[in-house]
Amino acid sequence: MKTYKFALLVLAFAITGACSDYGNELSYVNYGKIAVKLTDAPFPYDYVSEANVTISKIDARLKNPESIDNSLDESGFVTLFEGETKVNLLTLTNGITKDMGEAEVPVGTYDLVRIYVKDGSVLLTDGTSYDLTVPSGDQTGIKVFIKPSIEVVTQLSSDLLLDFDVSMSFVPKGNTNSVSGITGFNFKPVIRASNMSEAGTLSGIATAMIDDVVVPVEGATVSVFAGETLVTSAFTDETGGYTILGLEGGNYTVTAEAMDYGMLSVVEVPIVVANETTLDFELISN
Repeated sequence: MKTYKFALLVLAFAITGACSDYGNELSYVNYGKIAVKLTDAPFPYDYVSEANVTISKIDARLKNPESIDNSLDESGFVTLFEGETKVNLLTLTNGITKDMGEAEVPVGTYDLVRIYVKDGSVLLTDGTSYDLTVPSGDQTGIKVFIKPSIEVVTQLSSDLLLDFDVSMSFVPKGNTNSVSGITGFNFKPVIRASNMSEAGTLSGIATAMIDDVVVPVEGATVSVFAGETLVTSAFTDETGGYTILGLEGGNYTVTAEAMDYGMLSVVEVPIVVANETTLDFELISN
């Protein structure tokens, strides 16, 4: 089975110091830098060759700003990225990031991001393409709370991960059993925001025993649950490997399943902040 990857935004904070003079009042404001990057996530449809989004702007909200700073708008947002960047979310692979620039921001607590998605598009493997729009996505932005909030502190750095769930963001219409049956896509970006300074990583491989030979299982779905709530998921690549970024510290239930194989479930999988947990699966054929 052919599998694809979708994208995650990583905002990396590298902290510096600065002061600013606004009019007749001298205000000392500390700043940090936010570098915007892209990395992977899964997209399971093997009849899609491209899933594109055009991002025109990304803002972050400084909670309860205490200093005078003309880089903030009236709602306390500061611009992290502004331009027009089209990204094929399927070109990125597990753990790889794409730089999207960086911006200086005042130190403090950032609890929400606002992502302006101008449009999207899908190209099928038979050459059919669909242009997609987001209602008000380029005017008001898509607001996503950061969990937990990011504390930007002078001389320290933090990372923010924005996880675009492509399988939920691009929902096909029509008969999904063949390329010719697809009649279009509903496009509504679904994004998860994680504080990478308070998060860990889960990775591993899925294999199976076939004729006494261990082989990788491509296209297996690895899902992470907090209680009964699905947090996120990933698909294994051609090597059977998967990587899931941006998980808050704690214990999770993790499942793995694939076509022609039974589902495996592991409970109490520990995720440790700033560490990587390895969890491998040996799937059993039905």
